[in-house]
Amino acid sequence: MTANAYFTLPKVLRRLYEGPLGDYVDLYAAQLLREGHCYQSGTRCIRIVGDFSQWLARKHFNISDVDESLVVQYLRFRTQYQRPFCSDRPALCRLLGLLRQIDVIAPQTIIPPKPLEQIEQDFEHYLLRERGLSQTTAIRHRPPLRKFLQECCREGTARFSRLSSEDIVRFIVDHAHDQSPRTARSMCWTLRAFTRYLVYRGYIVDDLAAAVPSVRSWRFGPLPDHLPPPKIQRVLDGCDRTTAIGKRDYAVLLLLARLGLRANEVATLALEDIDWHSGLLTVRGKGRQLAVMPLLSEVGIALADYLQHGRWTTDSRRVFIRSLAPHRGFTSSSSISMIAVSALERAGVDVPRKGTHIFRYSLATQLLGAGASLTEIGQVLRHQNHDTTRLYAKVDINALRKLGLPWPGGVQ
Repeated sequence: MTANAYFTLPKVLRRLYEGPLGDYVDLYAAQLLREGHCYQSGTRCIRIVGDFSQWLARKHFNISDVDESLVVQYLRFRTQYQRPFCSDRPALCRLLGLLRQIDVIAPQTIIPPKPLEQIEQDFEHYLLRERGLSQTTAIRHRPPLRKFLQECCREGTARFSRLSSEDIVRFIVDHAHDQSPRTARSMCWTLRAFTRYLVYRGYIVDDLAAAVPSVRSWRFGPLPDHLPPPKIQRVLDGCDRTTAIGKRDYAVLLLLARLGLRANEVATLALEDIDWHSGLLTVRGKGRQLAVMPLLSEVGIALADYLQHGRWTTDSRRVFIRSLAPHRGFTSSSSISMIAVSALERAGVDVPRKGTHIFRYSLATQLLGAGASLTEIGQVLRHQNHDTTRLYAKVDINALRKLGLPWPGGVQ
């Protein structure tokens, strides 16, 4: 496998092999082919490697000099005469990874974190190891902690011993009004967990968690957004199932709409989780809980169609794969959320909050309308807290109207 797979003109090929990177162009092209890059993507990646090699030669750099700093210098220079592409930096970073893999250039220099960054990392490890949070959940607590450290603990660990309840309350008062109730509650949770972490590490003696105020939230106030079955079907019908992407997105949406899976549960679904013989699906839920669910016929047919005729060739064991090379499994729930948002917009379905949970709410509402009890709905949605399921008790409007008292003095 050489650059001939992407370029045929001798003049272009000769130019690609010039400079200190010329001996590694074929290895790079072979990697692109293994990763499944299309012709357009592959040619763009190889071309920028060739341009980078010529720039290195003009600047009298050797192959051993190549590192991230030279990549930054070159990309800055390149913008002076060419419009940058979003793939430029990843293409050169992929090159650095290849050169390090074959020991041509030195390993990447690890820059030690700054004091506040080290505190963030230590706290995240605490959430993962001691509190048992998932990586995705732990990452969500980075922004509020970073803001708190920058405003209240710029001196680093030396400031912790002087931290007071007034500091915490002042920080929350300053920022809570700029956020939604849900985000403000998450910020308060982060601060409670962080103060307990400080006690755990011995930075402070008194637990300041009690000083963190609660954010008022009318949990059972607004009705959950949901879509009626015809609109759900319209979203599903919007997938072009003659294409690989359409087959994948259709299977994803069915898992959301028919089984009520969360975005992260769909993203982490592995090939081993599907028991075709028994018709069962193993789901990795919140809190690393495993649940076995029946594989509905409609969902199974869509999954089989995607796996047989739409899934890209890859070594990944994840069920759902990126459509762009390199073809790897989805790594987070954001990819599933993007599929859901695109499907809703494509179908012209307008909801206040576009995302995957609209399908979960809609399934619960549909089950409630069909006569399912709240306990049964909680079992289907795998709620660990019964209060979460109580949210749907308000959705059956027709039943609630029957409970309404007649208005005093109204029409008799």
